[in-house]
Amino acid sequence: MLNLAARQQIAISLVLVLLMLFTRSHHWASIHSLPDASWAIFFLLGVYVRALWVVPALIAASVAIDYVAITWGGVSDFCVSPAYWLLIPAYLVLFAGGRFYARGHRLSLLGLARLVGVALAVVVVAELLTSGGFYFFSGRFAEPTLAGFVPRFEQYFPRMLGTFALYLGLAAIVHVALAAAFRRDGDPRTLMGTHRER
Repeated sequence: MLNLAARQQIAISLVLVLLMLFTRSHHWASIHSLPDASWAIFFLLGVYVRALWVVPALIAASVAIDYVAITWGGVSDFCVSPAYWLLIPAYLVLFAGGRFYARGHRLSLLGLARLVGVALAVVVVAELLTSGGFYFFSGRFAEPTLAGFVPRFEQYFPRMLGTFALYLGLAAIVHVALAAAFRRDGDPRTLMGTHRER
């Protein structure tokens, strides 16, 4: 289990907020082609941050960023519909997945396999909630059917999974690098805040 100090959790939270700001608000970010990191952010929030109040705060920040993007940034409001609110359970699933992973975090091949399995499961659920919700409940499609949704899932899921995997992979690299730099006991199996495997 990760056991980070409060100042480490605050620092990670600030980095995640900045990452959301720069990747979700393409209209004002100078590096405007970065893919949206929101899904990875909520998963990483679950992994690293213990305070639950951070979750609704970050959800509110994401809504505010979208509002500013649409109102003043000229971003299309096509995705804003009654289904928009399904982002909340999707983000909660991602956060819960991160929290679940953190409980059994270990630096090992088995730990890596567990990370991949948990991450894949929560991304599938989040995609079903968001894409499925948009397709069935947005009112943008005249006669939504399961047969009509499957091709959309096949079209959009690989991109979402790839973006999530990119940010999660970068976070894992940073985690391992920082753990190596600040390792207290010299044991290469130990990451920040974890207990050694026996």
